[in-house]
Amino acid sequence: MLVAHAPDVVFPHLGIKIEKLDPAAFTLFGVEVYWYGIIIVLGILGGLLLAQYRAGKSGQSKELYADFLLYGLVAAILGARIYYVVFAWESYKDNLWDIFAFREGGLAIYGGVIGAVLALVLYTRVKKLDYWLMADTAAPGLLLGQSIGRWGNFFNMEAFGGYTDGPFAMALRVDALKYLPPSLVPHIQEMEGTAYIQVQPTFLYESAWSLLVVLLLLWYTRRKRFTGEIFWLYLLGYGLGRSVIEGFRTDQLFLWGTNIPASQLLAALLVVGSGIVLLVKRRGLKKAQ
Repeated sequence: MLVAHAPDVVFPHLGIKIEKLDPAAFTLFGVEVYWYGIIIVLGILGGLLLAQYRAGKSGQSKELYADFLLYGLVAAILGARIYYVVFAWESYKDNLWDIFAFREGGLAIYGGVIGAVLALVLYTRVKKLDYWLMADTAAPGLLLGQSIGRWGNFFNMEAFGGYTDGPFAMALRVDALKYLPPSLVPHIQEMEGTAYIQVQPTFLYESAWSLLVVLLLLWYTRRKRFTGEIFWLYLLGYGLGRSVIEGFRTDQLFLWGTNIPASQLLAALLVVGSGIVLLVKRRGLKKAQ
């Protein structure tokens, strides 16, 4: 039973209290519409508008990116779900129908990125377009969508980190959580007569880092040395942040039979891989001069 007077979320060192944080925004024809879905849609629209703006600046067709969006979105959702299910197989192996319960959550950003990239590869081959040009144009928009989308985790009170008493510490009501990680049980504390856990707001860290990388990519666009460089810098920049932030989270997906976080490992590999590509490409350009 929730105590009426106790806020759902508190940032104790920032003096911020959020009295009510309901994952459901409203009900439409008897179906609850969640903030998570609304924020994801806003992220998609924001990313599309940025991609179209960049397309116009480079003389490309804006409609091309709206046309690709449908294919990219379907591929991203499927990729995000498949990635999650593969690394959380223990939760699905005994009831395969749960795999299709999208409304119950279970999407992974890196799976969505992989799905969108594969869709763009197929799209550009079928349409006989320049993949690297479209990837460069869309990458900052994709990352902007990721930055906005992370706030959906906030409304769901999920994707948070371990205990902290740092300046950005976020206290969540225990009785409002879908899942309480065992590692946080010893850190339960009482405030205003209600049990809270005080955690790292990793959704905020990743959202802020992603936005910073977006701004850097936009600044660097006019300075890029070769087509495809912005895309590789996106993988490098986002991967750097994700490889660190993922280590704070308490809901990691692990490689089977290990304690290695799958997304943290993938982020590190992408940082190394994209870094090597960038170095090789730039050395090639120097030799060609």
